[in-house]
Amino acid sequence: MRPGRTYTLTNDDGSSQAYFKAVGQLVDEMLASVPEPRELLKMVRTGDGPLRILNRFTLKGRLRGRLLNQMEHSLTPFLGGIEEHIGSLSISDRLDPILRTARTAYLFYMVEIELVNRINVSAFKRAPWRMALVAHCLRDFRPDCQAVPGEVEEVCVRCEKGCFIGSGARMLEDHGVETFISVSMDHKELFGMLKREHPDMGVLGVACIPELVMGMRLCEGSGIPAVGIPLDANRCNRWLDECLETTYCLEQL
Repeated sequence: MRPGRTYTLTNDDGSSQAYFKAVGQLVDEMLASVPEPRELLKMVRTGDGPLRILNRFTLKGRLRGRLLNQMEHSLTPFLGGIEEHIGSLSISDRLDPILRTARTAYLFYMVEIELVNRINVSAFKRAPWRMALVAHCLRDFRPDCQAVPGEVEEVCVRCEKGCFIGSGARMLEDHGVETFISVSMDHKELFGMLKREHPDMGVLGVACIPELVMGMRLCEGSGIPAVGIPLDANRCNRWLDECLETTYCLEQL
């Protein structure tokens, strides 16, 4: 399978388990230095911010620098082509914060997803109503997809055995999680609407790394415990000239 535009989590046999093992071990090591997960999350989220140059001269800044070195060592094998991609962007595309995501931001985002999953997983499991929102690019390369409009977004009807949306939907249904395909709805509006209808709810997201982080943060802003699984690579026509097949790790799901 062709590599992603800026990251690829799978190895030669198509498995992304090595990535999840690496990021899990990395977060374990980071928590040895910063034992409180929410404090570590705060540091990770500010690590690539506008004050990072000044922050490196503070105690927390020096610690953040050491954490970044750990990220570089563990996660660099899963990144590639970022600088070339950013250099090829048109002026209008450079206005898109997702498309212009920098290499360091990818490192912080990978750790953020793992941390937020650990913080939220128990609350997500306890939520009386849970939904999964899956990136539309998982079905875009399948022109004969038979998904139908649903209460929230489009709903998979599990028309094809080899489809990752269908495979995940079957598994999620067994655990009481409703699956929707993210197609058109503004996510901030969506989460606000759903929170009013389901005050105690949880969300599982499946998307490319930058979009997954933004979605999980939107959920947090709405008081919704969110967990997420990144796509194995970003191969949709937002990143490439065409939409190519991508996957996500069903073992992690």
